[in-house]
Amino acid sequence: MAELWQTPLYDMHLELGAKMVPFAGYDMPVQYPLGVMKEHLHCRAAAGLFDVSHMGQVILRGAGAAAGLEGLIPQDVIGLEEGRQRYGFFTNEAGGIEDDLMFANRGDHLFLVVNAGCKEADVARLRGALTPDVTVEYIEDRALLALQGPAAEAVLAALAPEVADMRFMDVRTVSLNGVECWISRSGYTGEDGYEISVPEAAAVDLAGVLLADERVAPIGLGARDSLRLEAGLCLYGHDIDAATSPVEAALTWGIQKLRRAGGARAGGFAGADVILGQMAAGAAQKRVGLLPDGRAPMREGTEIFASAEGGAAIGHVTSGAFGPTLQAPMAMGYVPTELSAIGTQLFGEVRGKRLPVTVAKLPFTPANFKR
Repeated sequence: MAELWQTPLYDMHLELGAKMVPFAGYDMPVQYPLGVMKEHLHCRAAAGLFDVSHMGQVILRGAGAAAGLEGLIPQDVIGLEEGRQRYGFFTNEAGGIEDDLMFANRGDHLFLVVNAGCKEADVARLRGALTPDVTVEYIEDRALLALQGPAAEAVLAALAPEVADMRFMDVRTVSLNGVECWISRSGYTGEDGYEISVPEAAAVDLAGVLLADERVAPIGLGARDSLRLEAGLCLYGHDIDAATSPVEAALTWGIQKLRRAGGARAGGFAGADVILGQMAAGAAQKRVGLLPDGRAPMREGTEIFASAEGGAAIGHVTSGAFGPTLQAPMAMGYVPTELSAIGTQLFGEVRGKRLPVTVAKLPFTPANFKR
């Protein structure tokens, strides 16, 4: 087994009593003594601190950076205002999603945050596709923290009052605990909050200052997964992958009008014909929310059937867990588009038994972003 990487906060996780597990090549905290259920509910009620330093941080510099990135993703990069961030995804020629990412216009450069398991491939993709006048810098000397929850603004504003003025998807450079941090008002929980890129050498001290606030608790991967699932957010490699199109994944909201058919800069990205074709004619399958009957979750890989008996599987679950806020099991998965209407009853096969599951509206828990 390959040796696992450690984030700058590794020793702190151990001191806090974290249970560590392998994740995307890193030794990461899955839970703390509080436990997954209480961590989840604490983040919804107050504020949670997540170590997301395993994610990839990349800077693109050069006059052709925005136009070059538009050749790789179906988003409006050129028109993104300075100080703003947007969700995007790298696509392939078959219309599949190679990775999803956040990208920000920080004035003289673009700042990208990509998934841990894809970051090497993403950097290689960028370096191979962008023109020589664009430099691709993979940042190895900064950590990444996420402070999430309804108390996040008050907690962070105690260190830097100006963060209270930020809107959802704003980005800003702010001094926190005496060091320069790059902050976005965003996250992966459905709650208000911030993601904080901090110099590696200052990460432990900043995390300690945040955790010293009684409103903040450390949160591991277990609660991070249930929080994002309640929020209807995709996990790359599970709910979306290289064989899944943005149309199938119900992510077309992330493709701006001017990159769509008839738009000023329509197409021009890998798989444009497939994706724009599906946007016009529809796709055969669709990602949906699923609410199982009873209390037992339907986990990833559970096969979905149209009827209680007979017939072949028509879909599958890609993420499933118990929702602490919902107080019920929840799942996401793919079903034929003609069976994707909210309220449609289907059946998931659990331990040889077909149990009822209902197609449901996403997100399961309303988002609390500060618009």
